[in-house]
Amino acid sequence: MCGKFTTRTGWTEVIDYIWRETPPDLEDGARLTLRVMNDLPVILFDPVNGRRRVVPMRWGFPHPKDWRRPQPIHARGETVDTVPAFADAFADGQRGLVLMESFNEAPDESGPTRQHTITPGEPLAAAVIWRRFHRESGHGEGGALFACVLVTVPANPLIAALPTDRMPAFIAPDDWAVWLGEANAGAAQAKACLKTMDGARWTLAPEERAARQPRARPTVADPGGLF
Repeated sequence: MCGKFTTRTGWTEVIDYIWRETPPDLEDGARLTLRVMNDLPVILFDPVNGRRRVVPMRWGFPHPKDWRRPQPIHARGETVDTVPAFADAFADGQRGLVLMESFNEAPDESGPTRQHTITPGEPLAAAVIWRRFHRESGHGEGGALFACVLVTVPANPLIAALPTDRMPAFIAPDDWAVWLGEANAGAAQAKACLKTMDGARWTLAPEERAARQPRARPTVADPGGLF
């Protein structure tokens, strides 16, 4: 399943939320690659102020025995309202969105992972469930931890051909208000927003990897090639 995706800095003011102290030298609209354990810019509805806001949340709930380990990182849409790890958050409206430009999938097969990049051609909003956790103190790391998991649904024919059986649940623009809890809708209506999105115009290609540079032949003046 998806463990990496790209987004753009200008879509939800990503820079301001992920790098809150020292923003990197990135132009507005630059592509960012986000992975498990990164802070994701999660769009949610703030009922107190009556508006949407973006909050940084770690991708991956903390493991019950060690909050530093991300487990789980996904929630199945079919059971998101019944599995204990997600049910209360789902029912309480702790539902959000992350905008994706592209996302990665790998075939369900043994052996080395062969990542493929799926590019829909337009930004898509992937559903997440989020929760607030408490980190055990130690080395200055105690306190609250906001974390999220991606919601998944059965793969569409394009992705299923890899083969793999799951993909992110993308929320249609008309369903944002229901999923985020803005509309006067119940949990059943929110769950109905979790649908497999057709990928007829999407592209799928093996992930491009940067070519490895050959190591220079070591010399007395430059022995770097020895190490």
